[in-house]
Amino acid sequence: MRERLLDTGPVLVLALIAGIGSFTHIRDTATEHGQDGWMAWAVAICIDLTCVMAARERQRDKKTGRPRRGWTSWPTLVLIGGIALSLAANLNQAEPTAWGWLTAATPAGAFLIAVSMLERRAGEPRPEPSPVTRTEPEPSALVPADPHGPSPALLDYARRIADEHRIQHGKPITGDALRARLGVSSQLASALLRDLRAAPEPA
Repeated sequence: MRERLLDTGPVLVLALIAGIGSFTHIRDTATEHGQDGWMAWAVAICIDLTCVMAARERQRDKKTGRPRRGWTSWPTLVLIGGIALSLAANLNQAEPTAWGWLTAATPAGAFLIAVSMLERRAGEPRPEPSPVTRTEPEPSALVPADPHGPSPALLDYARRIADEHRIQHGKPITGDALRARLGVSSQLASALLRDLRAAPEPA
């Protein structure tokens, strides 16, 4: 969580500061052209949020694999329109010199760069969750180190297999069938079958 915050935090701060700068230029331009009071704020909010919304829609289209109609998509056209309006408002507030236009366009450019960075990071593939590990032990792992007889764990496992066989086929399991299911030697399968017949089933 900390690494993710350190990785995304600077981009979010840049987007916030640049958005405020671009927002101010758009609001001032709207005020100068007859949009007084809350309408000037509404125009600025609409333009900036349209850019964010279009960028998120582009990222969603990539995730869902939505096909394009023509040379580009509708969210891309909306994003281009928002960029054009934002830059026009910023340049309108600039001093009519090369440096004036460059500095006035900086907040809008930085805001759009930050939005594109966030869009790019949101589109990165996430790691798939690890598959569920098998909880049932492998028969070979239950083979006892003691050659004189099977281990209790292997005997319990063999009893479960024998019970399943009796339920499915209506008759006791044979030594060959038990050997095939467990993947053990014929000698060990015979010992297991002998112990199963001799030992009472656990309550």
